Amino acid sequence: MTHTFFIVFSYALTALVIAGLTLRAVIDHRAQVRALAELESRGVGRRSRRG
Repeated sequence: MTHTFFIVFSYALTALVIAGLTLRAVIDHRAQVRALAELESRGVGRRSRRG
């Protein structure tokens, strides 16, 4: 029982880090989608669509 606090703290910290990284990825994805939409509205196309 002496290590209970350390174990719970470690799991909580890990969960916070994972949640933060997930949130950052979601926010960055939304920003990239907006930037891409803005570029496409200006007429700049994707190279992956050529061909």
